[in-house]
Amino acid sequence: MIDRLKSLFGKLETRTLVLLLALVGAPWLFLAVADEVSEGETAAIDQSLLLALRTPGRPSDPIGPRWLEEAVRDVTALGGFTVLTLLTVVATLLLLFHRRRREALIFAATVIAAQVSSQLLKGLYERERPSLVAHGSYVYSHSFPSGHSAMAAAVFLTLATVVASVEPRRRTKALIYGLAIVAVLGVGVSRVYLGVHWPTDVLGGWALGTGWALVGWLLLVLTGPRRS
Repeated sequence: MIDRLKSLFGKLETRTLVLLLALVGAPWLFLAVADEVSEGETAAIDQSLLLALRTPGRPSDPIGPRWLEEAVRDVTALGGFTVLTLLTVVATLLLLFHRRRREALIFAATVIAAQVSSQLLKGLYERERPSLVAHGSYVYSHSFPSGHSAMAAAVFLTLATVVASVEPRRRTKALIYGLAIVAVLGVGVSRVYLGVHWPTDVLGGWALGTGWALVGWLLLVLTGPRRS
């Protein structure tokens, strides 16, 4: 492991350097947002952004037609516990069936770590859900960080990294990452649109989940086959 780290840092490419900086930046961003949230510094912008997605004078009514609200509920379900659990189990089994035990273990461990840390942090910060607008979805836990946003980032980005690592074509890699990013952004925005999270909850969730996805990427690099 130490030799591999030395080799990694000795042959830093621009992409590798950017990802390593991101690995440091993700937890820094989370802590920065968490600090501002704890001090109440984000209240004004949180309220402004939340109300911007509501019909003026009618905070119980999200902007847009009824079909849009229903579509957003479908999108937010992509970050739900049931969907992500099924996706994680199926993806892990498929990796095992294809004898990708290393990738399966790293993927499953990353998802579990993200889930545990998300729940622990929710209990630590104990931020209340928005009461400024009506909720468009059922909620059962504290607000910060957004669990849907964190888990969507951890699952989709880590899975994209695993799949892209065995895909030789750059265009296909770009498509895989692009779809993962769109899903992560869609889930996060949907949580604010439905009024169940403050925007900074989502930002904190994205930072947390992306941080774990980057840890998964680093483990894949460090434990993968050496390249000459």
